[in-house]
Amino acid sequence: MLSYQPTPILQLRNELLDDAGVQLLCKREDLNHPAISGNKWWKLKYNLEEAARREKKTLLTFGGAYSNHIYATAAASHETGFKSVGIIRGEETLPLNKTLAFAQHCGMQLHYISRTQYREKDNPAFIQELHNKFGDFYLIPEGGTNEFAVKGCAEFGKQLLEEIDFDYLCLPVGTGGTIAGIIAGLEGKKEVIGFPVLKGGDFLKDEIEKLLQKYSNTLYGNWHLDASYHHGGYAKATPALLDFVKLMSDKHNLPLDAVYTGKLLWAVMDYVRQGKFRRGSTVLAVHTGGLQAVG
Repeated sequence: MLSYQPTPILQLRNELLDDAGVQLLCKREDLNHPAISGNKWWKLKYNLEEAARREKKTLLTFGGAYSNHIYATAAASHETGFKSVGIIRGEETLPLNKTLAFAQHCGMQLHYISRTQYREKDNPAFIQELHNKFGDFYLIPEGGTNEFAVKGCAEFGKQLLEEIDFDYLCLPVGTGGTIAGIIAGLEGKKEVIGFPVLKGGDFLKDEIEKLLQKYSNTLYGNWHLDASYHHGGYAKATPALLDFVKLMSDKHNLPLDAVYTGKLLWAVMDYVRQGKFRRGSTVLAVHTGGLQAVG
């Protein structure tokens, strides 16, 4: 079992929120584990259990050179006694960046493939090639999103419902696994708003619905995506966003990254500014971690 630290809830206060009559809470899930932080902890929890149930000794997964998922999977494998292999998109660059150096320090075997090869990551023939090279392994998809990730995030959603009184739940969206699980865990209660961090993120609606259908055979109507806050695309940031991230750190002691959580809080504050949250309501923003690349 992965170790887990209970996480605090930070109330953010400023004139904008006061004027709108909105209470904004931030669930600091980035503090749930030193290395397997935020949603990655919940996405890996049941994948690790399933790998153990199948008596696998090695975990294999995919990611880019700065992948939060690679970082977390390497740490989780080290903590729970699995070997790990990371299939990394692109060529090796030395010295290794902080993410890959940490993964290697945790014992992860790094294997670099071309971007063309990487597009084959879901191809059964390519997966068989990886089995031929690395032997028997438990496969975790890029970003960690599968039915076991949804199960873990559903458990997190239920926990939030029991612990916190809120009206809206907001979170950043990458692959859709976290929001799908939280929607399932809330079972139609509250309103969930996801902010895709990649350009053209509207396609994720279909992916989320597929995950929900597979996990609970239920489609809920209490959620939507707003894909207008990507700031140029995945891992891209505007100067204004970077200034905002610094402001949140300086004024509220809230560390954010510009890839996920910075875009989330920016979007939430813009919703407050536009009056999109009901006066007297409570908004819960979920800090999904991913701070290892910051600084």
